Amino acid sequence: MPKTSNRPTQKRAAAQASAVPEASAEAREPRGARRKRETRARLLEAALKLMAEKGMEGVAINEITEAADVGFGSFYNHFESKEAIYATLVESVFEEFADWLDRLTVGLSDPAEVVAVSVRYTLIRAHREPLWGQFLVREGFSSRMLDHGLGKRLLRDVQIGVVAKRFTVADPFVAFLSVGGTVLAAVTAEVGVDTPGALSADALKALGFSAEHLAERVATALLQTLGLKRAEAEKVAARPLPIVEPVVEADRKP
Repeated sequence: MPKTSNRPTQKRAAAQASAVPEASAEAREPRGARRKRETRARLLEAALKLMAEKGMEGVAINEITEAADVGFGSFYNHFESKEAIYATLVESVFEEFADWLDRLTVGLSDPAEVVAVSVRYTLIRAHREPLWGQFLVREGFSSRMLDHGLGKRLLRDVQIGVVAKRFTVADPFVAFLSVGGTVLAAVTAEVGVDTPGALSADALKALGFSAEHLAERVATALLQTLGLKRAEAEKVAARPLPIVEPVVEADRKP
């Protein structure tokens, strides 16, 4: 299979040009508004780390405020409850990224390529943002998998491929579970490779495995699960990734 980059690229000039007006806007932003925005961002970052590790039920509000170095009372200036900040994280991890994938793949006519691109970018982001990947894995096995963000889009894309006769599966729902479960397992491996104390590159090598080009390899295997022959699956999974310019929204942290 041809070697392809497992990281999305962006045109630096376009990104820098887009940052100029944003920087000017921040300079004009009142100090109080800027502090409020920064405090909210710290709370979300702390909540993401804690909830990715322990789940919503295992985290208390005071843990979030302490980790964010924010006064306990300030929490309620931004969120009504622990459930509210959790819902904001779910919106970011599940919905915003899935919406971005929809925009990214809107011009693709091949259902197999849509699935391959979505799988590859999901693993790319998990590699770049391990906490995001950890939170996705924890929530991906919950009931929200079917009716939120990535899970909902994946089920839709599998059904589209079946209707178009691009995918040949006897049971679309079981195929969706197979694809979704494999993606989450791959995210776990991708996150673990760079997480201290988790499965390391050396450990994988000792077992005879490698995480090199994992995104393309997983996409290939999943397309085979959906009925494509291996040679064709490899070809589709190795196609150049589409890019949204000037700023990739997936780069934004909640």
